[in-house]
Amino acid sequence: MSSAVAHEGVLTVPTIDIAPYRDPAATPEQRAAVAAAVDEAARTVGFMQIVGHGISQETVDGFTAAMDAFFALPLEAKSAYRCPPGINRGYTPPKSESLANSLGLATSAADLFEAINIGVDAALQFPGLGLPEDQYAPNTFPVEVPSFEGGTTAWFAAAGGVARAMETIFADALGLPSSHFAQFTDHSLDVLRMINYRLPAAGVELGPDQVGMGAHTDYGICTVLWADQVPGLEILGDDGTWYPVQPADGALLINLGDALARWTNDQWISTMHRVAAPRIDGVLVPRRSAAYFHDGNIDAVIAPLATCVDADHPPLYAPVTVGEHIAAKLAGSRGGYLNPNAEREAARLADA
Repeated sequence: MSSAVAHEGVLTVPTIDIAPYRDPAATPEQRAAVAAAVDEAARTVGFMQIVGHGISQETVDGFTAAMDAFFALPLEAKSAYRCPPGINRGYTPPKSESLANSLGLATSAADLFEAINIGVDAALQFPGLGLPEDQYAPNTFPVEVPSFEGGTTAWFAAAGGVARAMETIFADALGLPSSHFAQFTDHSLDVLRMINYRLPAAGVELGPDQVGMGAHTDYGICTVLWADQVPGLEILGDDGTWYPVQPADGALLINLGDALARWTNDQWISTMHRVAAPRIDGVLVPRRSAAYFHDGNIDAVIAPLATCVDADHPPLYAPVTVGEHIAAKLAGSRGGYLNPNAEREAARLADA
């Protein structure tokens, strides 16, 4: 699996305006310029900053207020919404996951973050398809925060709109029909994970392996990430260095996931990233983020595209369904079972 490319000690995350893909009056040339910029970012860094996404400040403010109100609750109240085993919904307490295990790598320190997830509910959004209820589970919204359901579902819809715009751009960038990826996402297994870095007191000494969130690649097609402008997020470069990334004002970070790397036979990068324990001037500080994972249909098969395979570039991955791939990753991060199917991803981290 390829890695983000650093040039002379600098790793650049480009800013791309996707407004032409929202504007019906945009010219083919304007859209082609956006697709070319996305293609370049996908081949060199796997991350990009997106502006022109069309999400209002009112939606952002309502969402972040709802998220903050939930994380401000006492741990006992939050723990009432803890995820049942095998269900990717609800609350995750601090130090109950180790993302590095999703790569098949053991770690001695569990990750610092706490989180709450909501996602697609099959009964509400895809009735009659017979989708597995454990994967497309109902959401439980905290009654202690009346604004939570409205604020988070508005963001879920807005971030989902950005993700679907991106999949159109991805298709154009790869020279495929614009609707190519729609066949893999008409009942996409999308999840919104809201994350709070619940840190020990500033004077507490952290262990040598302690991070806010362990090194990992994302599992699906792409991630739409909102984050505080607080240090912490880092990208692994091809030189083995961890490079910090902070979103610009009003920008969303988009990073590619394993599904796109596998579809493109590693021509595009599913970027290794982590969140270091957030510090400013050596002092631990709070940090929030929210990752909308656009993962694809649970039964969609991920296999290298014919256009990305030839005699010089044989297929690097065996076909796997989205459901199988995600199950193996989650069994690592949450169940403690080291994922045996991430050799290429793990090799990059070991080389670092």
